[in-house]
Order: sequence, then C-alpha cells, then structure tokens
Amino acid sequence: MLNPRRRFLATLAASSLATPIAQAQFRVEIAGVGATQLPLALTRFRDEDRSGVALSAVLRADLERSGLFRIVESSGALDERSQPQWSDWRSRGADSLVAGSVTRLADGRFDVRFKLWDVVKAEERAGQSLVVAAADLRLAAHRIADLVQESLTGERGVNATRIAYVTRAANRYTLRITDADGEGGQVALASPQPIISPAWSPDGRRLAYVSFYTGKAVVMVQDVSSGEYRAVASFKGSNSAPAWSPDGRKLAVTLSRDGPSQLYLLDLQGDSLRRLTQSSAIDTEATFAPDGQSLYFVSDRGGGPQVYRMPVDGGGPATSAERITFNGAYNISPAISPDGRHLAYVARGTGFRVMVQPLDGSGPAVAVTDTNDDESPSFAPNSRLLIYATRSQGRDVLMTTTLDGRIRTRLLSSGLDVREPAWGPFGR
Repeated sequence: MLNPRRRFLATLAASSLATPIAQAQFRVEIAGVGATQLPLALTRFRDEDRSGVALSAVLRADLERSGLFRIVESSGALDERSQPQWSDWRSRGADSLVAGSVTRLADGRFDVRFKLWDVVKAEERAGQSLVVAAADLRLAAHRIADLVQESLTGERGVNATRIAYVTRAANRYTLRITDADGEGGQVALASPQPIISPAWSPDGRRLAYVSFYTGKAVVMVQDVSSGEYRAVASFKGSNSAPAWSPDGRKLAVTLSRDGPSQLYLLDLQGDSLRRLTQSSAIDTEATFAPDGQSLYFVSDRGGGPQVYRMPVDGGGPATSAERITFNGAYNISPAISPDGRHLAYVARGTGFRVMVQPLDGSGPAVAVTDTNDDESPSFAPNSRLLIYATRSQGRDVLMTTTLDGRIRTRLLSSGLDVREPAWGPFGR
C-alpha cells in the first residue's frame, strides 16, 4: 500500500469496460457498540433460501453497520402478511419489527416484499414491494435497509449507494465499482500500471482517477456506464489528485508543469486551465467545500504538511490560505463531509490514523480508528460514515467507521490487497 507519507513524498518528488466482478467479494465484520441504538427485530424473509440470496442477512449487516440499530434476536415464521403478537415482541425488547418474503415470478424476476411495524404503538409503519431481477436481489435488500433507516430515524440511508476502490493482485491493478458493502458491481478498469485517487462526479455517472498507463501520472475521466475514458490532464510533469467541483463541471488537480506541485482548475475537456495557488511550497490533495466556494488542500508551506482552506476564486499569494489543522506536525488527505460539518484527514503520530474534527471549531480533532496505516478517508453521502483503507493482518483492507469511531466494519476481500476507496453519491 502506498501509505500517506509515501504518497505525499511522491508528490514532492514529482515536482522536481464494464465487466462483471468474478472475485473480490467481501464478508463483513462489525465491531463496537453505538452510544444510542434503536432495538429492532428482524426475521428471515419467507422463501429467501429459494432466491439464492440471504436478504435478511444483508439487511441485518446494513442496519448494524449504520451504528443506529441494535438487532434483537428473533425466531418464528413471519412475513409481511402476518399479524405480530405485540406483547411477545415487546417482551423481547424490540421497538420495531421487520419481516418480509421473496417470491419468484413466472418471468424469472423476484417480488421482494417487506413490512416495518412499530411494536410500541402496535401499528404498521412502512412497507413496499420491489420487483427485481435475480442480479439485483442484494440491491433490493440495501434499498429496504435504507427505507427502514429513513422511516425510523428521518435520515437517509446509504446502503444502496456505491463505492469505488482499487485492488492489486500479482502486479495487476483493478478499479472496481461495488455496492456500499463491497459486494457485486463491475470492473471499471484493469491495468498493469497503478491506478490511484478515484473520485466520483456529483451525479455518480463518472469517475476521475490517476493512471500511470503512459509511464507517468495522468488524470483520466471515465463514464461509469459505458466504460469510455479519456485523459483530461496530461501536462508536462505530474498530474494528480483530481477533485470534482460540486456542480460537476470542473476538476481541481495537482500539476507540476510549472515547477513545484500546485493546484489548478480545469474543465472536463482539459481546457480553461487556471492556476489556483501561487506558493513556493508543495500544494496538493484539493477537495471542494460543498458550497463550491472554497477548497481544502494539503501544503507544506509551514514546514510540514497541514490542511489549509482558501477561496476558489482566490488564486493569489500564499497568504490567501488559512491553516485548518493543528493536531501534530503531519496532517494530510482531507475529506469534507457532504453536509459541510466535519473534516476528516490522516494524521501521523505513532502511526497514520484517521482523524475527524468539526469545521465550526466546536470540538477538537479525535482519532476514529485504532489502526496505524490508515489512508484515503471518504465520507458517505449522508455524512454519518467514513470509509478508509488500512492494513490488518498483513493485508491492505477497507473499513468503515461511524464519526465517533464506535462502530467499525471491516470488509474482508478474498486474497486481494484493497485500497483507494471513494464513496459515491446518492443515486445510481
């Protein structure tokens, strides 16, 4: 894994079609207990064993990973047509109950139905029927999890969103797009050369990333559906660290075309290049604020790498940037939550750990991981979770965490090193 320190030093040195996934399937390990969790009972869906997908298991993992729910153990045969025995479920400590069924239709599709009950009020709360192809059964479970979460908390779930990440096996690099739990999806690109820094467009239709297929770093943009890709930044020197503007019309990139690595803004045709920073330091790893008015980025202008903020239309001297991180002497890889409330970054202490701090200054930066080789934090679109890469038991792995660090999920792949995660937006 190219750890954060090596990646920043690589930047310093630089300044002198969609096919089905056959492997890289994940299993999920969830650790920790949330501060406040809603007790929810979940039964096996009737006839789910005939569908080939354990929908209730997918649903359970989704809800547990959110950190919002405590699953109450349950037994017995229930489906969406049942009338629950309220006193029984109350005695088990459940506030809510989910049950459903899976029925194969004559055309080969499946009718997935569920119902959510409020056990305390003894009434139905939500329900739906989803008719899907066999290949979309897991997606149906993710969508049910999101509906349950939104109904019970008022907050939109992210289980039906997608992530992008890079795997490495035998010096072969593969950019993959999967469901938020790492399952299913497609191969976007396979290459004998490294692929780094994938970034989703705001509409989820395109990915920007850095490819070394020409022998040097080049920024590419690829259409997720068609697999078509093209270079948008292949200037002299290094081209790296793409970040989408919130309107999806421009990219902030790091270029060394004019000397030390600096931030530039360009359109998707690779034209209208505008230099954003004018320092003698290394400026890199830009990310936009949700309102599009400012950029957060990493610079060593103060002697060591720290996160700074500057107005997008600044493009002026180094004094136009405001330092944001002060926790230690080495802070890199900034990510801003979609709601604009939190900054995540990687700090070097005894190791490299993901930190989270409120942007309004209402609290200190806190470590949300217990590993030592963390990199590439990326927020879920509802701003409640982070995905990041780290090392565990000698492998490069992906993990998610709640913003308080209480619930962590490890996505374990099958013999592959996994890195460079990026969480996609709502919609697919």
